[in-house]
Amino acid sequence: MFASLRVPNYRRYFSGALVSNIGTWVSRVAQDWLVLVILTHNSAFALGFITTVQFIWMPLLSPWTGMVADRFPKRRTLMVTQSMMLLTSLALALLTMSGRVTLWEVYALAGVQGMAAAFDGPARMTLASEMVPTPLIMNAVSLNSASFNIGRLVGPALGGIIIARWSVGVGMLVNSASFLAVLVALISLNGAQMHPSPPRRGSGALKEAIVYLKSRPDLQLIMATIFCLTMFAMNFQVTNALMATTVFHMGATAYGLLGSMLAVGSLTGALLNARRTTPRLRTLLIAMTSVAVCTLLMALAPSYWVFALILIPSGLASMTALTTSNSTVQVTSDPAMRGRVMALYMAINQGGAPIGAMIIGVMADRFGVRWALGLASVVVLVAALISTMVVRRRRIEQSEEVLVEEAFEPATVDED
Repeated sequence: MFASLRVPNYRRYFSGALVSNIGTWVSRVAQDWLVLVILTHNSAFALGFITTVQFIWMPLLSPWTGMVADRFPKRRTLMVTQSMMLLTSLALALLTMSGRVTLWEVYALAGVQGMAAAFDGPARMTLASEMVPTPLIMNAVSLNSASFNIGRLVGPALGGIIIARWSVGVGMLVNSASFLAVLVALISLNGAQMHPSPPRRGSGALKEAIVYLKSRPDLQLIMATIFCLTMFAMNFQVTNALMATTVFHMGATAYGLLGSMLAVGSLTGALLNARRTTPRLRTLLIAMTSVAVCTLLMALAPSYWVFALILIPSGLASMTALTTSNSTVQVTSDPAMRGRVMALYMAINQGGAPIGAMIIGVMADRFGVRWALGLASVVVLVAALISTMVVRRRRIEQSEEVLVEEAFEPATVDED
């Protein structure tokens, strides 16, 4: 389960990323609370809009982010992006602590940080493949997800306590300091033990990635299903905040606890996936169906604690789907194309969230957050059923154990 941690470079990176992930989730709780409670009167639209502003850059900038990930050293790219995110986080923390922060300033800084994160994502996700040998890539990807979800487990609860005891600004300041851990880890990596992919030169980077994906119907199906999942059923940042404040009328500590409950399931899913060596399409489809069922149960939850407990299996199913899809894309992609393919994958993966956040926010304002969760459940269930029918029609799986069959072997890409 923890095989990749025996690799010194990965162990250093994992430690720094873990600290940063905790800080990120402290900041997310603080930012949501700032927008929802301090700067507005429980505005679901404002909360959805800031999610859109922060995460829309991943799909918009994907033609360039993938090119940067393939063309430049990933460690150098990450040092630049992490430094930019540190500065924007620090600026928001200082503005908030001054008591003069406005909603538009929050939007602007979230947008700048989202741009930096768009370039950070493909480089960060593919860095694991340069630190560990190929047989450990899925394990490293799963442990990255575990690190993220340990942050989600600890961060929201810690953020709620910090907000209740001190202030929103202090929570944001904690996040600013946490970026230093990643920068120290990146500086300490031993370059002689890295296995970097050859840098891609020349033009036509995005065109080559699209041509490559056209020859990979397995990856097309994965990206389509993940888009539906992240667009509707994984806007926990919006739905948890609205359920905690407008339905159950709870405070910051209780809201932070919801994120930790979700992380219990997500962390469990990430660790279980770390034991697998081969991703399966059947696992992805079962996980999506489970997410749909859990989302419907969340919409019908009669009390805060019932809602909180349902977040555990929901987090497990969501993380199983994400880790399976992420591992498949990385393991089966041509190494020379991996950065650009991951950029397109992340554009689709995270591009759905901003759109879904706006839809969920508007629907929650008009009909209530329970109806918004019900809509999300139906959409994800329909997507899972359609994907299952496509799998049967194309005969993607010849057995229940193999994800990618011979008919969908990666196509080679001619280099100019």
